[in-house]
Amino acid sequence: MFGKVLVANRGEIAVRVIRALKEAGIASVAVYSDADRASLAVRMADEAIHLGPAPSSESYLRMDKILDAAARTGAEAIHPGYGFLSENAEFAKACAGAGVVFIGPSADSIGKMGSKTAARQLAIAAGAPVVPGTENPVRDIGEAIGIAGKIGYPVLIKAAAGGGGKGMRRVDRAEDLESSIRDAASEAARAFHNDEVYIEKLVLKPRHIEIQVLGDQHGNLISLGERECSIQRRHQKVIEECPSPLVDARPGMRQAMGEAALKIARAAGYYNAGTMEFLADDAGNFYFLEMNTRLQVEHPVTELVTGLDLVHWQLRIAAGEKLTIRQEDVRWRGWAIECRVYAEDPSQNFFPSPGTITRLEEPDGPGIRVDSGVYPGWTVPLDYDPLLAKLVAWSETRAGATDRLLRALSEYYVSGIRTNLEFFRGVLADGRFRSGDLDTGFIEDYFARAGSPAPDKPELEAVAAIAAAIHASGLAPAAAAQPAAAGQTRWANAGLRSLQR
Repeated sequence: MFGKVLVANRGEIAVRVIRALKEAGIASVAVYSDADRASLAVRMADEAIHLGPAPSSESYLRMDKILDAAARTGAEAIHPGYGFLSENAEFAKACAGAGVVFIGPSADSIGKMGSKTAARQLAIAAGAPVVPGTENPVRDIGEAIGIAGKIGYPVLIKAAAGGGGKGMRRVDRAEDLESSIRDAASEAARAFHNDEVYIEKLVLKPRHIEIQVLGDQHGNLISLGERECSIQRRHQKVIEECPSPLVDARPGMRQAMGEAALKIARAAGYYNAGTMEFLADDAGNFYFLEMNTRLQVEHPVTELVTGLDLVHWQLRIAAGEKLTIRQEDVRWRGWAIECRVYAEDPSQNFFPSPGTITRLEEPDGPGIRVDSGVYPGWTVPLDYDPLLAKLVAWSETRAGATDRLLRALSEYYVSGIRTNLEFFRGVLADGRFRSGDLDTGFIEDYFARAGSPAPDKPELEAVAAIAAAIHASGLAPAAAAQPAAAGQTRWANAGLRSLQR
């Protein structure tokens, strides 16, 4: 096993990996930009190396600086987390050239699966179902018009590289195709330095379901089951769960999807942790979409249901160890649901809400896990994805996990910035969510039914909490005391804790 590992990332995933390293008795090295000098990851790591200014192009995407940091600190391996350089084949190759272990798949596997068009070709060759569309990037508008007409509108224009909804456009009619391709290619070039796009049939009201795979460098590969990731905003997931309500209700679907995922992984010569993403319909048909050759943000739900620690296994596999788990050993127990807690304002189309966290109350209790990367007084920067934490609840049943997560959300409080916590409280109480009736258009439908979300007012809530705490403490005149409204208890308790500090 390694003696020292550098974590080439930031935020909650850097904290998650550093904690795993501590548990394994491995020394940790954090890297940071100017904006992250006082980050929780820097505070927790055994060593920390400054990379440069806040822009990721001058810090977390600088391969040379990260490899230099590894050399200066004597780190034997680099964990890339997710995002930044985690799916960069050139970085994986550069690590090998520098004599540092890349904790992830081989550069060759990343290269094969990093292009969505190449991944589609490999999936087809492996016999896995794929969404109808082009197998190569679109080169000519005349060709594109012919292809779209053949597979039928609506179609989706998608970037061949990258993800997160960038370089993606829905097209409902032929006259909009050329401008949509141009816009998608331009956005893809800005985001991924690659303007290649391809065309895919748009599956209406799809469910987004992914399969977690895990493989060692000795040819052993297993599937750890599915995650439902259908609740998305701007094509990015915000609520994930394991198992999927759809798959769990259909005998044989989990095995069929797992076998398809393993076929693709074997064809790519894949090892370490990775995820095959599929679209599915309510009839149980599923189609390969793409592969993420890294750890996923939503990995905790799989960990809670299977009892396996994916980061520990990433370390062991990268160190050359064999999997000690066979496919028949994998068991799924209970249900886990995750909310991605962002500094964003759902009332303003989930626009980022950077700023300083003035107070932070994170929930705990049985079956609750919070993977957090922030603390009171931390300033959420403008420069990066505004993910603060992942709140996860586990219970024996989906209804139990939903109720437990709602309880945890009622105890979660952040002030100084806007968050999506109130949005989650509404969604988890929604009848359609509780019935498991999900698809990638869920949020739009939810707002259409529930109305636009009211902006949260953390500062006003804090004032109300302190006022309620003063009344509850007996410091205010008895004649002025009024019974608390039904929803004020949590804020009063939070206010009391604040006063006691």
